[in-house]
Amino acid sequence: MTPTNARRRFAPDRIAILGGGPGGYEAAMVAADAGAEVTIVEEKGLGGSAVLTDVVPSKTLIATADAMRRVNISTAFGVRFGERRGERGNGSQAESAVEAEAWADFSKVNERLLKLAHSQSRDIHATLESYGVRVIIGRGALVPPHSIEVTSGAHAGEQIDADAVIVATGAHPRELASAKPDGERILNWTQAYNLTEVPEHMIVVGSGVTGAEFASAYRRLGAEVTLVSSRDQVLPGEDSDAATVLENSFERVGVHVASLTRAESVQRTENGVEVRLTNGEVLQGSHCLMAVGGIPNTAGIGLEEAGVEISESGHVQVDTVSRTTANNIYAAGDCTGVMPLASVAAMQGRVAVAHMQGESVKPLKLHQVASNVFTSPEIATVGVTQEQVDSGKYQADVIKLDLATNARAKMMNIREGFVKIFSRKGSGTVIGAVVVAPRASELIFPLALAVTHKLHVDDVATTFTVYPSLTGSISEAARRLHLHVTDPED
Repeated sequence: MTPTNARRRFAPDRIAILGGGPGGYEAAMVAADAGAEVTIVEEKGLGGSAVLTDVVPSKTLIATADAMRRVNISTAFGVRFGERRGERGNGSQAESAVEAEAWADFSKVNERLLKLAHSQSRDIHATLESYGVRVIIGRGALVPPHSIEVTSGAHAGEQIDADAVIVATGAHPRELASAKPDGERILNWTQAYNLTEVPEHMIVVGSGVTGAEFASAYRRLGAEVTLVSSRDQVLPGEDSDAATVLENSFERVGVHVASLTRAESVQRTENGVEVRLTNGEVLQGSHCLMAVGGIPNTAGIGLEEAGVEISESGHVQVDTVSRTTANNIYAAGDCTGVMPLASVAAMQGRVAVAHMQGESVKPLKLHQVASNVFTSPEIATVGVTQEQVDSGKYQADVIKLDLATNARAKMMNIREGFVKIFSRKGSGTVIGAVVVAPRASELIFPLALAVTHKLHVDDVATTFTVYPSLTGSISEAARRLHLHVTDPED
């Protein structure tokens, strides 16, 4: 799909946005700040699934699990739990320790994360209104050439006429006919927050990012966990060295991985679930979480009638500046299938507004996207991958430095993880990186800067880091990649 390149770029006075997730609300703020009249139609609440049922609640659950992890390993630092009781009598004092075990009050955990998600949604709503954006709660559909009709809610029947439209309708969990979620024992990722107790045995189907994150979190919260993986490695789309570290971590903490098999069916039993696998094995558990991908919310909203091309998978086809095949209709977020990340959706929305207003715009470059898997440890990546180097697509020098040698890592009792940097062979330009560590999502940023701005490894190596710090390993890895190049590639 190649959208028409000869379109006239214009500064629209009226912009209508269908969907209030990161792609929609970020675009709305940018457009309103530039002086446009903006209306946004969102069915469930501002922030969309990213805030209400996906990113914010899941990462809050993971943060709780990480707090449990840190509490549980604190004994290695000399921390002891219990009460210190003093009995005074004839000048002597006796002490006794009452052992305490950390546990998760799941009803409080889920109450907190849902409260946080709705608070974030309200904050986004208030911010949009402060920008002058009109917010309509309800469903909507496109009306050619580029208007939106509200089809449900208090404003049903109203048509919002606009000069340009942005579609940011997101996606919903994929379901298997033989494993229908019921919200009680068989769950999709939006229903995981209905639980009031830590599952006795959670069977997670799907070993991609979502499945791996939930498997890691539930195990840290005290559940027995089995992860069903159709591949021979968890996180098949991630760096293989990083996946190996995670698999070793899973084995150490007791996550069982059923590899090279799929869930054929999931049935409720009297006290739990029964998961039949394609290899003939039958798993018994208390709950099952289905994490088998998402389906774009593009059906029945008038896209085809408006001339917007849809792929076989149902995704809106867009180019690198978020244009669809229909004049003055743009799209952003999970409905486009570009990359299922809130940061990418937000960037697509901002790029769409900049392009339609005739501003100088940098097309979306996926190799500059930093992403993170919020497992324990976290896995963060940016740029060129090991697979691309191994296949010969890129010629690169690679250094992998284990964190076990890092002084701060030793202080923090970090025994696994690494920093890996890829530099272009012959020039020394940083073209990719992987970080596996606690808070890798924070540590990847300097390497994302290096990839985005085509820095030389020496630029990274000669930048001061705090001692001791985990970032010291980033600098050390760059020093080991040092190349004497007088004219680095631009």
